[in-house]
Amino acid sequence: MTSMAKKDPTEMPVEERLKTLYQLQTTLSSIDEKRALRGELPLEVQDLEDEIEGLNIRMEKIQGDVDDFERAVSQKRGDIETAKASVERYKEQLNDVQNNRQYDMLTKEIEFQTLEIELCNKKIKEAQVRIDERKAELEKSKALLADRQQSLDVKKSELDEIMEETRAEEEKLKAKVKELEVKIEPRLLTSFKRIRKNVRNGLGIVYVERDACGGCFNKIPPQRQLDIKMHKKIIVCEYCGRIMIDPELAGKQVAAPVVEEKKTRKRAIRKTVKKAAEEGSAVSED
Repeated sequence: MTSMAKKDPTEMPVEERLKTLYQLQTTLSSIDEKRALRGELPLEVQDLEDEIEGLNIRMEKIQGDVDDFERAVSQKRGDIETAKASVERYKEQLNDVQNNRQYDMLTKEIEFQTLEIELCNKKIKEAQVRIDERKAELEKSKALLADRQQSLDVKKSELDEIMEETRAEEEKLKAKVKELEVKIEPRLLTSFKRIRKNVRNGLGIVYVERDACGGCFNKIPPQRQLDIKMHKKIIVCEYCGRIMIDPELAGKQVAAPVVEEKKTRKRAIRKTVKKAAEEGSAVSED
């Protein structure tokens, strides 16, 4: 094992390269299966975390709006107190007026301050309505946040449980992947990884099955199948680009053709019938 690891990957025979590459594929497929056990959980957890973050930002904005409205209400109440004080002061000054001009001026000031008080009260009522609306939205967001947080805790617990079950095996498989990758020619490894990334099932190397590519299931010409069996060079599927390997080299048993079995059986039946007919003819002659 140690001597094999020390070999220069570029000097390895094609047959050995293909076998090593197929071992890498099966190891990576095992890792994919472990990850598939998690299903959509990682995405669901991410979605819930994003939603919770969005809800927190939304709640901060709502609370900011409430604070702004409450500050505005507080300011308007202060304006009302100032206006009331002015009205009281102007009313007292009415007692000391010396002419109609002063009287009219004070009366107008009182009227203006009274209108200012009414306007401030109107603004306060409007702001109070907005405060109530925003607080109601805040409560809804809080309830939704609590619900999403509960769902997140459940999903995270499920995910952690699955990951805990598969973590040890996955780490062993990852270590094996590293060992195998060292043995493969860098250029071939890069091509293999690119193929794996671009295909749906993650299979970068496949064996010939029923005269077809084990990845895309397109028929492979007999001459190309012969080239694959020879192990003289790296051959890829002309349809999907996957690297091809002879099933026997991949350790897969190829079933004997069913058609040939049927033909042999038919011949055997014909021979039996013919023999029986000949024996019957001989008996009748006797």
